[in-house]
Parts: sequence; structure tokens; C-alpha cells
Amino acid sequence: MTATLPSAPGAPGTSGASGASATDHKTKTKTKTKTKPAHGGNRAPRPRAIAATALLWVFIIAFGFPVLWFVLSAFKPGGELFSYPLTLLPKNWSVSGFTEAWASYDFARYFGNTVIVALVTTVLTVLASAATGYALAKYDNKWLKVFFVCILATTMLPTEVILAPTFIVIRDLGMYDSLAGIIVPSVITATGIFMFRQFFITVPDDLVEAARIDGASEFGIFWRIMLPISRPIMLTLAIFSFQWRWNDYIWPLLVLNDPHQFTIQIALQSIVGAENVNWTVLLGASVISIIPLVLIYLVFQKYVNGADLNAGLKD
Repeated sequence: MTATLPSAPGAPGTSGASGASATDHKTKTKTKTKTKPAHGGNRAPRPRAIAATALLWVFIIAFGFPVLWFVLSAFKPGGELFSYPLTLLPKNWSVSGFTEAWASYDFARYFGNTVIVALVTTVLTVLASAATGYALAKYDNKWLKVFFVCILATTMLPTEVILAPTFIVIRDLGMYDSLAGIIVPSVITATGIFMFRQFFITVPDDLVEAARIDGASEFGIFWRIMLPISRPIMLTLAIFSFQWRWNDYIWPLLVLNDPHQFTIQIALQSIVGAENVNWTVLLGASVISIIPLVLIYLVFQKYVNGADLNAGLKD
């Protein structure tokens, strides 16, 4: 009687199976290794990217260095501004230019007048441009198209051409020598209307029709639906409008005669004397005048992003 013994671990049958499994594992490993894509981090930067980056740094230095010199010069005493050799950093830091500009030249009043003009005009400009752009984009009427062409035609006229007729209208309306005379003519801008119209054209008409079916009024559609989704355009136009009104010089110079109504740009011009210039005060006042613009940009630029136009729509 012969007994059949089980195969040992090193028997040929089991070793063949193990060898086949090991061979399959090595083959899969080699296949994965061959098909594994190379990471971009190990790739050397392209010459075109290096050249573009270098060019951007050249522009940053070219535009940023004069601004840096201007800001640092505002902290220099009067004797250091024109002393040779010229230095970038002040040897003796001083804020006398800022304090003298704010106190001696009634700069706080001019600053407040400009804030009122810029804020009120910006709010009215955004609302008027949004309403006009919505009407031109979502209402089908041939006269609206003609009206839009007329609005665009105003951008071809130089500002100097319409100064005289605008001044006559403001004078006859009794707005001469008042802040209202600066605000009212600046509310309607062809640029803002064009921006909102182009944006609202991209909004699906299904969104508007769905709101009408749900019983929403035309004003409710504009105020509760169209205006919120146009926030990127609103903020972009608000930044531009605030900057335009803050830096406006020619129109306030023509309309305002009372020194108590002067804006900040006219105040800066008044610091420049006929024979001499107090450069310390002028530089300090100029730096103060650009602080609101820098803060506006830093606060609102992160909100200027794309909007989800398909929100509320079903596939």
C-alpha cells in the first residue's frame, strides 16, 4: 500500500505557480513604470516663459520705481529733496508735510467734499448704468438699438466739446458753485452702459422668462436677479467711477467758485504758488490724495470675479 505524500513547499508544481505570479507582478510594475507621466515640476522652464517673466519685472520696475520715489520723498524734509547726491530713502524721516497739508490748507474739508462727490456719483452711476444696460439687452425694440448707437456715439466726442453746453445747462438749473453741479453731469457714462449691456446679453433669457412665469415684476427681476449676478461688473465700474470722480479736475474747476466747495484736486493746485512751490506740503498732500484709491482697489479687487450665470437653471 503506497501512501501519497503532499508536495513540499519547494515542489516543482508550486514553484511554477509562484514564478508565474512573480513574473506577472514584474510585468505590471514595468508597464506602470513605463506609462507613468513625467511631472511638470522636474521640467525646466521654457525660454519663452522666462522672457515673459523678465519683461513683466522690467515693467514693474519702470512703473513702480517713480511711485516709490514719490512716496518716500513725501517723508523727506525740504532740505533733502534737492540735495546732491539724491537718495531714495530719507536721511531724516519727517511727517511735517502731511500735518501741514491737513491743518494749514483746510485739507480735511477738501477731502470730505471729494469723498461726497465720488461716493454719490459712483452709486448713481452704477444704478443708472445697470438699469439702462438691462433695458438695452433684454427688451426687443428697434428704437432701443438706435438709442444705444447714439450713446456709443458720445464716446467719440472729446470732453472739451461738451464742456460749454453742459456748463450752460448746469448754470440754468441753478447748480453752479455747488457739489450737485459736479455730480449730476457725471452720472450717465457710455462706458458703464456698454459694460452692463454686454454682460446682460450673456445672461440666458430662460432665467428672465422663468422669473416672469413665477410672477416676478420687471423691477423685481432687475433688482433681485439681474443686479446681484452682475456684481463683478458693478464693482469694476464702481472702482473706475470712483477713480474718475476722485481725479476729476477740469469740470470742478469750471463749476466751483467757493473755496469751501473745492475738491481735493483743486486744493492740490492751490498749493502751487505763482513764484514758488512748497514741495514738502505738495508731496504730502498728494500722497494723502491717493490713499483712498489704493484702499478701494485692495478691498474690492478680490471680488471682481466671474459670476455663475447658470445659477437657478435646470439642465
